[in-house]
Amino acid sequence: MTELTLVQAVNRGLFEAMRQDPDVLLLGEDIGLNGGVFRATEGLQKEFGAERVIDTPLSECGIVGTAIGMALYGLKPIAEIQFMDFIYPAFDQIVSELAKFRYRSGGQYPCHVVIRTPYGGGIRGGLYHSQSTEAFFCHTAGLKVVVPSTPADAKGLLLTAVHDEDPVIFLEPKRIYRSVSGEVPEGDHRVPFGVARTAREGSDVSILAWGAMVPTSLEAAAKLADEGISAEVIDLRTLVPLDEAAVLASVEKTGRAVIVHEAARNAGFGAELAARIAEKALYSLRAPIARVTGYDTPFPYALEHLYLPTPERIESAAREAVRAG
Repeated sequence: MTELTLVQAVNRGLFEAMRQDPDVLLLGEDIGLNGGVFRATEGLQKEFGAERVIDTPLSECGIVGTAIGMALYGLKPIAEIQFMDFIYPAFDQIVSELAKFRYRSGGQYPCHVVIRTPYGGGIRGGLYHSQSTEAFFCHTAGLKVVVPSTPADAKGLLLTAVHDEDPVIFLEPKRIYRSVSGEVPEGDHRVPFGVARTAREGSDVSILAWGAMVPTSLEAAAKLADEGISAEVIDLRTLVPLDEAAVLASVEKTGRAVIVHEAARNAGFGAELAARIAEKALYSLRAPIARVTGYDTPFPYALEHLYLPTPERIESAAREAVRAG
């Protein structure tokens, strides 16, 4: 075990994947000599060479299109999009091509591509560097969507992604790149997809979160405990595939659900969670399902602290749910 920050764990995961398999290579803007804007790929070009850690032109469409072509010839490219906000020029490549190759070829071309991208607010990046639009990709059949919240999961989920037969959108919560640290297993440490993590046990209310909202939810749960409210925090880890059984089991136990995400409220992934809970655990609910989310506005710069869900907003929603029944 080694104590690492989340971004260091991503770096170790990339190193391990490239060490294990010569078909794994990286491509993206400034990822080579510069080590990436957040230094997630620092040192990897020096270790593996410029033919496996490739600095690309500033063209997201070109990065993803090239990765698709590489994968169809048997390579396992890991493409970095510098910020999630920059992924949209590649949207057609992702949803119209990458997501469909395995299906349209009857499994002949699994198209091993991982697209890594930092997402979310918390660094005062304003409206072009702070978006959380994971719901776009969750809606697209053929993609898997992964969001780690701990260093161990960042490495373990990344290694699983590299070896998965489906393309993976790997969202890294940049807000906690360096503010969260923890022990990370050495070597080929893998965390399976579709298995949520109970970050905190509780009996009164279930808080469902992912990525950077997990530490925020844990902070809220600790404060609620001082008031005698026992909050369970479920870290989804992967949105697609979703560990529906873990979500339903928690809600059936507590009778209350608070869903937390920093994406805008309207049609966010929280709405899908709420629908599944309503469909399959309605009679276990003792209070209406609550959502604590970003707002239906462009991400603000000066008012970032008001847009992002806070422990106080989560606490308020949990208290209301407990008081309701």
